[in-house]
Amino acid sequence: MLDFSATYTDQYQLAMAQVYFQNGQKDTTAVFDYFFRKLPFGNGYAIFAGLEDLLEVLENLRFNEKDLNYLKNQGFPRDFIEYLSQFRFRGNIYSSREGDVVFPTRPVLQVEATMIEAQLIETILLNLLNFQTLIATKASRIRLVAGERGLLDFGLRRAQGPGGYYASRAAVIGGFNGTSNVIAGRDFNIPVAGTMAHSFVQSYEDELTSFRAFAKGRPKDCVLLVDSYDTLKSGIPNAIIVGKEMEIAGEKLAGIRLDSGDLAYLAKQSRKMLNEAGLTYVKIAVSNQLDEFVIKSLLEQNAPIDTFGVGTNLVTGNPDGALDGVYKLVESGGKPRLKISESLSKITIPHKKQVYRLSNSKGELIGADAITLREETRIDSMHDPKESLKSLNVSEYSLEALLQPVMLNGKRMEASRGLTQIAEYSKHRLASLPAEYKRFYNPHIYKVGISTNLKKEREDLLNKYRK
Repeated sequence: MLDFSATYTDQYQLAMAQVYFQNGQKDTTAVFDYFFRKLPFGNGYAIFAGLEDLLEVLENLRFNEKDLNYLKNQGFPRDFIEYLSQFRFRGNIYSSREGDVVFPTRPVLQVEATMIEAQLIETILLNLLNFQTLIATKASRIRLVAGERGLLDFGLRRAQGPGGYYASRAAVIGGFNGTSNVIAGRDFNIPVAGTMAHSFVQSYEDELTSFRAFAKGRPKDCVLLVDSYDTLKSGIPNAIIVGKEMEIAGEKLAGIRLDSGDLAYLAKQSRKMLNEAGLTYVKIAVSNQLDEFVIKSLLEQNAPIDTFGVGTNLVTGNPDGALDGVYKLVESGGKPRLKISESLSKITIPHKKQVYRLSNSKGELIGADAITLREETRIDSMHDPKESLKSLNVSEYSLEALLQPVMLNGKRMEASRGLTQIAEYSKHRLASLPAEYKRFYNPHIYKVGISTNLKKEREDLLNKYRK
């Protein structure tokens, strides 16, 4: 976990907090929704990630001495600085479980706190949840294409600075098996894997000598990079020689890695040569600008690949780069609040809320989440929040409440879940989602609606503010 202080925020959060403080509003209560408006990558779902990190940060969030001295030099008033010196997040958070499948428009998480507390955590909340949800979703797309084959995150060197740290974590939630990122492996208990660089091979007088040196030093985890010179004329033949020598020594060559060229052709030829040499157990790993599209193509060509190392396109969330998650005020001082826009899709949904996932009598998901007032436990209909004439009768479906208290009065409600546990939960939740929402191209659109009571409350507020 990176070390965050409360200055991990935007200037306008502090400016607003100062005014709230000076106007005697420091104890005014507020409710904010975290949600996103559009699914990334043309996908049919997103994988919610980053919650455990957020909760840990919030439990320990402080303005330290360095922060306070800096803010004093920035001209913030002395009494406000004194208030910040005692700042703690003591609010409540209701959230979906990390690893769940989530969809646009509906609250993924709701914050209840004083206005100042809620504002000061906005930036770090969006920073952690938007990024990790983006990467977990990308990883999930890759996992669905790769099937049961190995997936390794190789992206740290291409990530946007320290973002690679959390990208490795999110990738595991989305279905990856391991990472090359050692510090993420240490902190999150992720299996760490890696082979060698071309520079290692080049540093020796010849390729075979480099392979022998590596096999001697790493006999239990020896994967040879075979494309430094000529994959089929040099790399694979030398790997076979070393593989045979390792057998004599009572060891086994674990695998070879291809990092350039026509990966499908080279994988097929490498597999043939390894098999003919009796090295049928040696695995083939590939890397080099992979993403879900390249992997899909390789497998459609029946390339005999066991493991994919995915780097840049995973950890940067290519091609989207960012999830458009937002944090909007829905209640202040006990009164519902609404943001109005010329675009109906950007008009917010007021009030404290609950989100229900609908399933039929067989326990099967029907592909719909309903947003309700928090106190509602039963609804008959849900309505499209963007097209008021569209509705769905849901009276016969079972409801699963998705927003559960995960932090009350600034304290977590349960012990931190391990990354393996979160990843298994995510796998289970994704498996329950009908196949049409997981299609690679043109997935079915998951329905998100609002209850009749919430629709009326929203319309009443719209009419009030438009007057």
